[in-house]
Amino acid sequence: MLTDGVKIVTLPKFAPVDYMNSVKTHKPHVLLLVPPLVMFMSSFPGVKPEYLSSLRTIYCGGAPLGGSDETKMREKAGKPISILQAYGLTETVAATMTPHSLQGKYPGSMGKAIPNTFLKVIAVDDNAGKHLPPDTTGELLIKGPQVMKCYYNQPEKTREAFLNGWFKSGDLVTYNKDGILYIVDRIKDLIKVKALQVAPAEIEEVLREYEGVQEAAVIGIPHKLSGEVPRAYVVPKKDAKIDVNKLNEYVTSKLAKHKRIDGGIVLVPQIPKTPVGKILRRLIRLEYLKERSQDKDKK
Repeated sequence: MLTDGVKIVTLPKFAPVDYMNSVKTHKPHVLLLVPPLVMFMSSFPGVKPEYLSSLRTIYCGGAPLGGSDETKMREKAGKPISILQAYGLTETVAATMTPHSLQGKYPGSMGKAIPNTFLKVIAVDDNAGKHLPPDTTGELLIKGPQVMKCYYNQPEKTREAFLNGWFKSGDLVTYNKDGILYIVDRIKDLIKVKALQVAPAEIEEVLREYEGVQEAAVIGIPHKLSGEVPRAYVVPKKDAKIDVNKLNEYVTSKLAKHKRIDGGIVLVPQIPKTPVGKILRRLIRLEYLKERSQDKDKK
């Protein structure tokens, strides 16, 4: 962008008022965002449609952005802006991106393989590496010139990361007949309810669809009968009053029985995330287990 003479505006840190003043003042054509920022812009009352009058394209990465979240952003802008998602890891840099020609056609997708990159979807723990057909969930494997050669001075970790020359992403995905990729969730984050796999991201997107919900995070907690059950942490929008029971009824009406939030819904002021917007479910789970242990000690 610099070599093309593009004006670039950067901020040292995110602050709602400062960010929106920058958007209002500079009238950007393109925004490079992570999902929490997209959700902030679509729901924050201070964001006026006129501030986005010049906006044409949003590039989004770092974590999956749901199809309903894309729709909310376009509704806030009041026009059909392009929202192009990309997927990659530290070990692979970029691997997929939504082409401009397909924008809006597959909401919530991570696009398709970028040039010179090959993708394969296999069953979890399938050492044979058999490629699965479309509309089947499996682990994403990646091959291309941008993929790392190894982890520095960690030969064992490197061996575990590759399967016959393919890098194992650790992400569960599915793809359609057109080769469009959808991220389901991290394998390590899956909740196992009576041997059935539940993706937290699916429940989180349904929670965010409910009026008054700003953000949501879902983890699996121990359960005597089911092994694990989902538990949700919800951040309400400013001045919103959420009836937890009605929210639970809404989610129950949208999801299969084994995906219901039987571990309860908790209203919280914020959800811990990485700088690029990935939910730190491990920290949430550790905090839950700590609180549970303290409650047992009190009894």
